[in-house]
Amino acid sequence: MAAAEARPKGGPRLVHSLAATLLTLVILALVLRRVPFPALATALHDADYRRFLALMIPNTVFYFAWDTLVLAVVIRWFHGAVPYRDLLPVRAASYVVGFFNTNLGRGAMAAYLCRRLDAPFLELGSTVIFLVLTEYTQLVLWSMLGLVGFRAEVTRSLAGVAVAVAIFWAVFFLYSKLHVTPARAIRWLAAPREWSLFRTFRLATAARYGQIVLLRAPMFFVSLCLHYYAAHAFGIRIPFTQMLAFLPVIFMLAALPVTVGHLGTTQAAWIFFFSRYAPVPALLAFSLAAHLVFASTRALLGAIWLPVVYADLAPAARASV
Repeated sequence: MAAAEARPKGGPRLVHSLAATLLTLVILALVLRRVPFPALATALHDADYRRFLALMIPNTVFYFAWDTLVLAVVIRWFHGAVPYRDLLPVRAASYVVGFFNTNLGRGAMAAYLCRRLDAPFLELGSTVIFLVLTEYTQLVLWSMLGLVGFRAEVTRSLAGVAVAVAIFWAVFFLYSKLHVTPARAIRWLAAPREWSLFRTFRLATAARYGQIVLLRAPMFFVSLCLHYYAAHAFGIRIPFTQMLAFLPVIFMLAALPVTVGHLGTTQAAWIFFFSRYAPVPALLAFSLAAHLVFASTRALLGAIWLPVVYADLAPAARASV
């Protein structure tokens, strides 16, 4: 019986893993068909790595520190105060887990907070989902800010994305605040609103949505500026307005849990949006180097903090057994 129950759980994970691996290989193969390996090797060899690392490593460290601050503030809003220093280890450890499986990393963070705050897991999960959705939203807003200064075919399609996001949040916000459901059909439709996974969205006011977007703003702006200047180390000169418009889209694509280690989608996006401003080999070299530095620096931070998280969680795991 236990073996029969284990198969459905492992099957979807195996299918997702194989699909992600296949998609990663396909995207990278298509990208590498466009970029001869000697040209890529030359672009990697000619880069100014002192300048590049001096900008990109602090970018990752700042991202980690500010991301933990955002987490601490949102947890205080909806669950209770947790000291910033106590959240640093779990935030760092979630990066290590998230490198292999994004959703598992988010779940691990929710599980830790569940134990730390003695709160229901699904309620903490609601807050994690709130953080994910508002992160995507603020990236769309940054992209729209960059599109104000120029027009292009691709910008019109991105404007459609912004409208769709605005409609989604308007409908979702009204739905989460719905209190009167007299008819049976409406009661059935509104039932999910009462689920624990909707708790944070029920509690979040319009002001909170605005505050979380503003609170996240320094994370992206610092990353935007450092990517802009770090690209110069690879001989890439992209107009700042164009970078402002399309870097948020690249970050959104990079966050999608559809490839292994988020490889492939990021590199394809850099080439798609910026090939008119820089040689494709240089763009590919820069995107690969930036991805490697971001992932490895976060992994190093996670490895440093992992023993602290394990020491905190291990007693609870032994007690539950």
